[in-house]
Amino acid sequence: MGALEGSRAAEAALTTAEVLAALRAHRGDEIVLATMTALVGWGAAPLGAWDLPVVGAMGSASSVGLGLALARPERRVWVLDGDGSLLMQLGTLATIGAAAPANFVHLVIANGVYAFTGGQRLPRAPRADLAAAARALGYPTAATIADAAGLAGALPGLLRAEGPVFVELAVRAPAERGFDASGLPAMAERGGALRAQFVGENAV
Repeated sequence: MGALEGSRAAEAALTTAEVLAALRAHRGDEIVLATMTALVGWGAAPLGAWDLPVVGAMGSASSVGLGLALARPERRVWVLDGDGSLLMQLGTLATIGAAAPANFVHLVIANGVYAFTGGQRLPRAPRADLAAAARALGYPTAATIADAAGLAGALPGLLRAEGPVFVELAVRAPAERGFDASGLPAMAERGGALRAQFVGENAV
């Protein structure tokens, strides 16, 4: 494990599919919120009863996840974020660090591009280290995983650690630009239908 540097995301050994498969293998009864690139991959498999798609809210998944983690402290919450999404609302790291929800795990799929909107390169400095930023802003546990050894050896412990936990998962940038987003409206409708399960029938 180590800091993500330069074009490492484009050259990473892991793929998004491999990372999501590993997460599914370790998934128990956690509430899982996925957004953007992670949502497309996570939604390729049947969504579970506690999967909440975060559609059309680039950068907001971690804020929604924080609210759920605070509202449902008895349930572990995973947020499947992207590095592009996180950079749009980087201040959420400070808010999560200050709130310190012990049941919160922030998993960032870092591919170095805005894959969902056409593969534009992120405005990210070569030495930018998102895990270090999360640690500095209050996450007690923050790490970067960039290879299969880290995925097999480090990920299980990180998923069980007391939160808030931050894991940057370095993956290769997709070869193709854009995604088939035809399924996203149905996911958005599903997210609305699940709302009552998380926050109550009379929530506004």
